[in-house]
Amino acid sequence: MIRLIARIIIFITGLFMCKDVQNFEILEGNNFFKEFDILHLLWGVWVCDMIYQILPIKNKVALGSQKLFANRFKPILEKINYEALKKYVVTTTKAAYKVFIIWTVVNIVLGILYYTNVINKIWLFMISVFFYVCDLICVLVWCPFRLLMKNKCCTTCRIFNWDHLMMFTPLIFVGGFYSTSLVIMSILAWLVWELCVMMYPERFSEMTNAALKCSECTDKLCTQYCQKCR
Repeated sequence: MIRLIARIIIFITGLFMCKDVQNFEILEGNNFFKEFDILHLLWGVWVCDMIYQILPIKNKVALGSQKLFANRFKPILEKINYEALKKYVVTTTKAAYKVFIIWTVVNIVLGILYYTNVINKIWLFMISVFFYVCDLICVLVWCPFRLLMKNKCCTTCRIFNWDHLMMFTPLIFVGGFYSTSLVIMSILAWLVWELCVMMYPERFSEMTNAALKCSECTDKLCTQYCQKCR
């Protein structure tokens, strides 16, 4: 909740900054390297968050984000039903790419609005900051993507580490080092996640990874979705 409040404050601060376009000069070309700007701090936070997604970290990072790594995998005691696992992966991947298609359409609309001068680079940036707020709302309050994914909680979510890719997609149209670097990093985090889904599917299902079961859960992200069994 503290993180959510902090993100809301960042978004509101950004809205106030919109009064002066000079506050966003860092978005242009290589202005990132000219002088220090408050937006450098936000860039640093976002980059660190994405690094946490592509490196195995034992503590402080949610299991849902780190379940792709071997150090978070806890094999079930029973024999793995690979046929059921394959069916689960296929079903969840189909649902995931429905989300992907919807999100692509949303960003095509944003691109059209940008190239027809309805919105500018600053508003594309602020839309990304808005998505940054919505990311935690999905975790802590309500997630519309569960309607398609049918997952019981964030820990078992097939698209948990898609968050930065979805946040920064509007920045594709902005250009400049600031935006391009974030887009590239988010694509890298997404690729690592997707490759691990293909290579180690057993890590992504509670049928095969006991760490994802409610009885083993150590996160406090999904209390609004399911009753934990201790």
